[in-house]
Amino acid sequence: MAYTNSSLVSYTKLSPNHSGHRTHSIDRITPHCVVGQCSVETLGNIFTPTSRQASCNYGIGPDGRVGMYVEEKNRSWCSSSNANDQRAVTIECASDTKHPYTMNSTVYAILIKLCVDICKRNGKKKLIWLGDKNKTLNYSPKSDEMVLTVHRWFANKSCPGDWLYARLGDLAAKVTAELSGTTSGSGSTAPTTQMYRVRKSWSDAKSQIGAYKVLDNAKKKADENSGYKVFDASGNVVYPAASTPALTPSKDTSYKVQVSIANLNIRKGPGTNYDRTGQFTGKGIFTIVQESKGAGATLWGKLKSGSGWISLDFAKKL
Repeated sequence: MAYTNSSLVSYTKLSPNHSGHRTHSIDRITPHCVVGQCSVETLGNIFTPTSRQASCNYGIGPDGRVGMYVEEKNRSWCSSSNANDQRAVTIECASDTKHPYTMNSTVYAILIKLCVDICKRNGKKKLIWLGDKNKTLNYSPKSDEMVLTVHRWFANKSCPGDWLYARLGDLAAKVTAELSGTTSGSGSTAPTTQMYRVRKSWSDAKSQIGAYKVLDNAKKKADENSGYKVFDASGNVVYPAASTPALTPSKDTSYKVQVSIANLNIRKGPGTNYDRTGQFTGKGIFTIVQESKGAGATLWGKLKSGSGWISLDFAKKL
């Protein structure tokens, strides 16, 4: 196999800590938490000494820059498992030093982008998170599938931290959605026909039993299979019509947050069980006037503008 490296890399400091050429083709991605808000340069310095006996393929700094320390053609020393690292691209992500080892919104956004890039260059059309060690390690990916694994399955560690671990289903869904909406090779976005996918949930791509250009055909398929819904290309449920979720208690507040990603969804209520408004915040500073617990995020905030609610996991309190 002709291995390539990511064009997203802005800093390279190759580590001597690797096993040379892989003995298995790439069909896994293993994201890690650094346990520190380390820059890509600091990570390079950490992995340089041979006494360290550790490395990774890529690292993402808190500013979103990507570093490369072991080329994709080589097996890094990252996951406490030779079998995993022989087939996985390993990624260290800057994080807090304490539980739940939170990563900022920039790091998470770049992790999605890097995973899309890795999948595309290695001929994969979907990223899968099975959420179970035994299922995953016994699963044989199809030729167009990439699988997520985690360090905690191979060593007594919390890596990648509970913050990212809870979002791996979201990561897989977002990466797969982007892969389905772009052409391979050039990386440019191509016009696509709206496809309606019939699944149990958007994040459970393996449950999909059909994809249709005609909505009525997708509805019929969903009606024939209990527990299935119809999703549009963005992951919104279009059938059956969602009932209004029960209101979640919220508390009044007033403070400003900074959003550093352009595509943060605004929802009609505090949770992913509420419909999207179809708008994004864009990057900038916003005022939060209410807080609430809700599905899909640690905490939700209501925008002062009245346009809706946003996940505060992707916003930095000022």
